[in-house]
Amino acid sequence: MRIGTVVMGASDVARAAAFWKAALGYVEREPATDDWVVLVPAEGPGVGLSLGHSDSPVQEVPRVHLDLYTEEQDAEVARLLALGAAEVDWELYPEDPDFVVLADPEGNRFCVIDTTHG
Repeated sequence: MRIGTVVMGASDVARAAAFWKAALGYVEREPATDDWVVLVPAEGPGVGLSLGHSDSPVQEVPRVHLDLYTEEQDAEVARLLALGAAEVDWELYPEDPDFVVLADPEGNRFCVIDTTHG
């Protein structure tokens, strides 16, 4: 058994898909509909990201979120902000965190992890 896709809700699936395709370099596995799309790595294996229409409110402290790993945290945070992500005023940061909390254009929280930290 393995994880095939992580599923996130979006009020605007097309907008969310555009952000995550640019953020991760993913492509649509098959053509999107107004309420569903599965994104997969453009090359090679990897966990997919499914986006489904949802009118549920975004959780301020989500029970599940994405961690994006990088050796270039500052550059990736800047790139994601330019793509439409937003900074999150996160009160739960530990001392000397290795992560930055952002939100996608739908408000879904995710972390950018500095893999060179500590």
